[in-house]
Amino acid sequence: MDFTECYGDTVSSVAVAARSGCRKRVRRLIQRGFSVDGRDNRGWNALHEAAAAGSKGCVLEIVSAAGAASPRSCGAYVNSLTHEGESACYLAAQRGHLAVVRLLLKAHADVNQLTNDLSCPLYAAVDGGHREVVDLLVSKGAEVDRTHTASCWTCLHQAVYPNLFCLFSSKGHKEIVRILVGVCNLEALDDHKISPLFVAAQYGQRECLEVLVNAGANVSAQAADLATPLLIASQEGHRACVDFLLDHGADPDAACSHEWPQLPIHAAAEFGHIGILKRLIAVTDRVCDRGRGAVSPLFLAVHGRQSRSVEALLRDGYSPDAQDCSHVLGVRSPLSLALSTSTEPCSESVRLLVAAGASLGEEDWIHAVATDRTDLLRLILEHRRVPRHQALTGDSSTHCGQTFLKLQELRELLCVALHQVHFAACWLPVLLEAGLEPSLLLQPHMLEQADGEVLSYLLEFVNWSTLPPSLKRVLDRRREEKTWEPRPHLDSIPRLSHVCRLQVRAALGPARLMRTGVVQRLPVPAPLHAFLRFRDIPEATCTRSPPSSPLSNRIQRHRRTHQHRHVL
Repeated sequence: MDFTECYGDTVSSVAVAARSGCRKRVRRLIQRGFSVDGRDNRGWNALHEAAAAGSKGCVLEIVSAAGAASPRSCGAYVNSLTHEGESACYLAAQRGHLAVVRLLLKAHADVNQLTNDLSCPLYAAVDGGHREVVDLLVSKGAEVDRTHTASCWTCLHQAVYPNLFCLFSSKGHKEIVRILVGVCNLEALDDHKISPLFVAAQYGQRECLEVLVNAGANVSAQAADLATPLLIASQEGHRACVDFLLDHGADPDAACSHEWPQLPIHAAAEFGHIGILKRLIAVTDRVCDRGRGAVSPLFLAVHGRQSRSVEALLRDGYSPDAQDCSHVLGVRSPLSLALSTSTEPCSESVRLLVAAGASLGEEDWIHAVATDRTDLLRLILEHRRVPRHQALTGDSSTHCGQTFLKLQELRELLCVALHQVHFAACWLPVLLEAGLEPSLLLQPHMLEQADGEVLSYLLEFVNWSTLPPSLKRVLDRRREEKTWEPRPHLDSIPRLSHVCRLQVRAALGPARLMRTGVVQRLPVPAPLHAFLRFRDIPEATCTRSPPSSPLSNRIQRHRRTHQHRHVL
């Protein structure tokens, strides 16, 4: 754009000629008496234009003219600044015009002149990736450890930071770092106490890391928040940097947080960098797995919704129960965290943890039962079978290769379920199909509080004629109060077909009967298959609105009011 058209009263003809790099025209205009000091609306004069354009010839003509006109003020002219505080030397260094920078320095340009934003010729050359200019400025005494940004970055910080230049020439970038490490403070810190090596690790500058470490930089220097280069490289997924740091003495067990003992393995697990995670698993002290006061990386894997990280940790022997982190993270176990994560729990993490044998507590059962959804409950019971009634006297968690709920887990499931009767229409069919002995739910509280349809559904799975007198009195009272209307056949003695069905259920085991194809192999007519599997009984529908309070509030209320019901 020809600025003479827009700013004819401020842009000198010499400046326009210098911008185009036409040395002959600049010389003619100077000889005709045109000034070299006229400024435009940006505060640029002819020397600024020539330096920015990289025209050594124009610069030489203008500097010579300024010196001839006033030898004493020539130095001031060479160091004159634009409105942004930019000198001609800065503009040339910023654009990588080596010959122009050399010429200006001979004309006594200030090598350390700062701009309004605290930059300088050396910082500009580093940022632009101009290796030869950097080398020249350093040799001419440029200050290398001054801070140049609001974040207190030095030239070495900027040298390892990837900018647009790095996309095209990583070699030049590395060579600039190689120049600076010989003269700069390797441990210079910004306002967060971050060193240049930390920046290189954060942005995956593997070659720059090598240069810094070979020059003696500390691989374990910690920032103000205790983060280490190994932590940040693990978080950002820079595998080559992680490998290099570990191979050169970085400590994988150094605590990287003031709040809790965070390690690099936690960052890799949270962000799902599986290759890095596997490398760190091999070198990290296992005290983080179950150690008191520590935090298992499983918590971070679940928090980050990284099921592959969960799988890798479990496969390598990390405990699915980890340690109780209620005091640190506010959750008891990785499974509790997986069940409570947002409105859409981490189902895959839940599956992996349950299949690996994670212990289920009251809070876990609340997340699975105190809802109108059944996916979590089904997922848990798919991998942790309900033991047969005859096995409830023991506490064995495995039998014939199958993983079963422990006695205490089953007890807590029943306690929570009986406390969440409002949702029984949802969880009752799932539990009975999974093989739960229905007589365990024949408790006064259940019969008193359950919806009428739910109550009728439950009675279909038992011999209602053999109920104890106390429970029959509850049923009679509800009938009188018109809160329950029994299905017609429940008023009579159970049919022989129903009693036989109950015997088949008891003999085969509820889980085997309901969840396998064993019924189809029985020597009975095909129409009886659905009958034996209780498929003729319509499931209950919820007719009363469940509590509308958030699940977290229901958990707190459960903790305050729940009393264990001794049902086993």
